[in-house]
This record gives sequence, C-alpha cells and structure tokens, in this order.
Amino acid sequence: MLLGAHVSTAGGLATAFERAALLKINTFQIFVKNNKQWFAKPLEAEDISSFKAARKAWVGEGPLVAHACYLINLASGNPEILERSQKSYMDELLRADALGVEQLVFHPGSFVGTTEEEGLKNVVRSLDLVHKETKGTKTLSVIEITAGQGSSIGCKFEHLERVLHEVKDPKRVRVCLDTCHMFAAGYDIRTADVWEKSFRQFESQIGFENLVSVHTNDSKKGLGTRVDRHEQIGKGEIGLEAFRLLMNDVRFDAIPKILETPKDDKMTEDYVNLKLLRGLVGKKSAKQAKA
Repeated sequence: MLLGAHVSTAGGLATAFERAALLKINTFQIFVKNNKQWFAKPLEAEDISSFKAARKAWVGEGPLVAHACYLINLASGNPEILERSQKSYMDELLRADALGVEQLVFHPGSFVGTTEEEGLKNVVRSLDLVHKETKGTKTLSVIEITAGQGSSIGCKFEHLERVLHEVKDPKRVRVCLDTCHMFAAGYDIRTADVWEKSFRQFESQIGFENLVSVHTNDSKKGLGTRVDRHEQIGKGEIGLEAFRLLMNDVRFDAIPKILETPKDDKMTEDYVNLKLLRGLVGKKSAKQAKA
C-alpha cells in the first residue's frame, strides 16, 4: 500500500526524507523549488548528491512525486504567459529528473484570453515543445484533474483523454487524480455505487494504466461546486466512506496516495489523517458490517 503526503523541504531538499521517516510513509510529494516563483537558481551538485544519498538510505520503496509551480499555465491564450509557463515547466521537469523524482504533477491551467478548445491545444503544444527539448528525461509529465474553477482546463475526463491521445510522445504523459478536485468537478465518489460508476467512466476514457498518483483530500465544498478547497479526511463533503473505498480498491494498491490536506509545521494533521487512512484498510462498510 503506497501512502504518503506532501512534505516540506525547508532546510534543503534532502530534509524531505527526514519528515517522511517521521510520518512512516513510503512515498511522498515535494516542490523542487519555490512553488510561487517562475524560476529558481540552478540546483547545486551538492543538493543533488545529498538528495540521492538520502533517498538511498530511506526505507520507503514508492515513487517520488514533485508538484509544479502554481503559476504555470500551459493553456494560456496570452503568448507571454504561455512562453514563460513552458520555460518554467521545462526547468522544473529537468530539476525533478536531475533529482531522480519519477513524476512531475502539473495543473494544465486556464484558457483565459482564448477558448476551451484552444486552451486544450495549447496544453498539447506546450508538452510537445517541452518534451522535444528534454529528450532522454525519465521524469513523467503528470496532468492533474482540476476542480474546474473559472476557465480551468482539466476538470473533465474528456480533457485528460484529449491530452493523452494528442501529445506526440504519449509514453511521457500520465494522469493524477485528486479526490477533492474530481468531486468538486462533479464526479461523485461518496458511496460504492457512484464510486464504481465514476471509475468505470475513468477506465473507459483514460484507463488505470495511465494513473500514476492520487491526491487524497476531502473537500470543503459540495459536489459539482467547482471550488478547490481541501479538507481533512472524513471531515468534508466527501466523507469517510469514499476513503474506505479508496484504501480497499485493489486497482489503487500500487498507486501513490498522497495527502495534501492543511497542516501545521509539526505535520500534526498528517499524523492524524495517515492513522485514519491506515485504519480503513480491510474495514467493511457500515452496510457490510450489519449483514
């Protein structure tokens, strides 16, 4: 069972492994640079070697995930922003690859200044451009489902399907699901019936072979609200049953399930949420328990 959290790199990239060890997680997500800045100074050779040495000493066996800068908008209709986003994304992809991080998750962006159709085409063009310039890079480009706020691309399975099918090098692109985002986008997962319905649709349009990570978050807002607000596990509008289903669905066993729920500097909420999720493994639903 691959279960982890987004962990801080305060004090240096390699310190992420110390926090992962405290949480007893076997996979995790980081930022490879400041997530609120377009660019950062190049990684020092010492940073890379320290990170790789810490990983070698780490007991976790799961893949590592990086999350791209929130400023990046590969769907933008503004030529300046689009070009800057492409360069920033390329920089992060190369940074993640230098560290040996297997996945770089990114939000596809919004189509402000153009149409949804053109926004989708811009995402495909951007990935093609970046991948052409980074041949030999092993880190996957992982497109994340979005909640659909405003003019966001990626809130429909159809959007993810289009990108997967239209990029020139589909082997380099995979998908990340976020339970909060997909719920806010209108995909219900609160009971066994709707869980199966949503994931049958996912399998039909995208396929589990293209799923490489799941951001495991409850939602402060309701189904189809298109508002991205993460909540602690079982305390939001999704509720605990969906996470019981997640932790017991064999299709997700080998997929990193990563918390992105709010927390303090001591990771207090991570400890609570991880314990709760681990306790759901093998647990029956209330209906099953009564039978």
